[in-house]
Amino acid sequence: MQGYTRKVITGAPLRRLVLPLLMASALTACDKPEATASASQPASDAPHSGGKLVVAIDTDPNCLDPQQVGNNNSLNIGRQMTDSLTDQDPATGKIVPWLATDWQISDDNRRFTFTLREGVTFSDGTAFNAQSVKDNLQAIVAMGARASLASTYLKGLTEIDTPDAQHVTIVFAQPNAQFLQATSTMSLGFFADKTVKTSADARCQGALVGTGPFVLSSFVHNQKVVLSRRTGYQWPSSLAKHQGDSYLDGIEYRVIPESGVRFGSLVSGQLDLNAGVTPQDEPLILAKKLPIIARSNPGLVYSLYPNQSMALMADPSVRQALNLAVDRAALQPILSRYQSPASSVLAKTTPLYQDLGSALKYDPQAAENLLQQDGWIAGPDGVRVKNGKRLSFTLTYWQSAPFIELVQQQFKKVGVDMQLEKAPIGQVIARQSSGTQEAEFYNLTRSDPDVLRTVFDAGPGGRNVNKRAANQVDTALQQSSQTLDNAKRQQLVTEAAKGLIADGDAIPLVELATVIATGNNVHGFRYDASSRFQLYDTWLAPKS
Repeated sequence: MQGYTRKVITGAPLRRLVLPLLMASALTACDKPEATASASQPASDAPHSGGKLVVAIDTDPNCLDPQQVGNNNSLNIGRQMTDSLTDQDPATGKIVPWLATDWQISDDNRRFTFTLREGVTFSDGTAFNAQSVKDNLQAIVAMGARASLASTYLKGLTEIDTPDAQHVTIVFAQPNAQFLQATSTMSLGFFADKTVKTSADARCQGALVGTGPFVLSSFVHNQKVVLSRRTGYQWPSSLAKHQGDSYLDGIEYRVIPESGVRFGSLVSGQLDLNAGVTPQDEPLILAKKLPIIARSNPGLVYSLYPNQSMALMADPSVRQALNLAVDRAALQPILSRYQSPASSVLAKTTPLYQDLGSALKYDPQAAENLLQQDGWIAGPDGVRVKNGKRLSFTLTYWQSAPFIELVQQQFKKVGVDMQLEKAPIGQVIARQSSGTQEAEFYNLTRSDPDVLRTVFDAGPGGRNVNKRAANQVDTALQQSSQTLDNAKRQQLVTEAAKGLIADGDAIPLVELATVIATGNNVHGFRYDASSRFQLYDTWLAPKS
């Protein structure tokens, strides 16, 4: 009989090495005196129900299905409509019960058996049970790359056993060190049978019936998303501060691209929460004595990812020169006071992070020498040329990231012409999917170092953002996802991060922090362990 490790109802802590790093993640915002000292504001009286929380977001969410997407605006909406098997305490990193009350993990970390809460239903009244878990996970696998994060969490899935309605066993071909933490994410949240059976496109546009405390009322692209309270909700995470229905009657997410409009609307009381605070607005918000709540994002930092299937980025000298050309310290003055330049591919708040700043040194002379030796000669306009081709590429992006313009200037100093093209998120995703972009630009938030494998894995079925041939980095990533030895996992994660930087597979730039501002009437706001919104406990005081 296969050995099992018992995980009791109080929840399972992550490996011992991980906990201090996760605790650092929760405290980062507190280190800044201007930030609210915790992830929720103190209330002068008891919570009460009623009111609609009006939230400003800076871009259209594009797709609302959390099983498919990875951008923060979408996930901050999707989280409110679905629940997960487990939750992760943002202060300690402990994995705690949610839709699962208990779990067992085999000694080889291949078999995960969950005991499910009774009485949970989807918003259409159908029951959530072991079959629901099986159907959702199998649907994610079937979606493949469309389930951009979730499918990577389930790589190697071989079997799902449902002996009865309240127990489900999930089996992988190899040890899976990251899976328990993955069950706390909304990417592995659950939807009713009618959602599972509908098309991926329809799900993106709002055909979502979840178990969560809110239901979708309307979705108008580039305008707003409206959620309404679900009546009869009785199964919040064990981290929740209350039981029963959400306090809020509803949530309205308004797409407001202009930062000045978001700021003015918050100050005037037309908004309750600005989810797109810019660095230049931070001192203005603080001067108005409005709360700023900031939390560093664990996971992959904002980086450039060269597409090595394109001739320009197939040249290792070009990729390595790009890393040498970035003066990361010079980015700090235009960043949020809650953000910092990258010191690795992983953010400092990610479990098993190690400082690799020495591999990210700024050396423009070395960058120029590398390009010169590789045959890239400076042209009359300063842009380097080789065999008649200019050292020029276009970066299409959708994020609010003004620091990328400074990086553009730094590249220009060594003869690299990076053209910037900002476009709607849907267009950016379509171009990335085409595989014809010479570089991609994004961050990816996750409170587990396996985020590296999610993005860079060049093995069969991997995302392989670089379109490169598999090498020793992928071996390290696979081994790190399977080992149960923390010290060994630390070594492998660091080895992979070093290799990605040395080969120019990633050009790390900035560590992201989620920075929001609220009206003084907003209470009970909480970030989860991946710095995404948990609005179940949020409530509104009457405006004065």
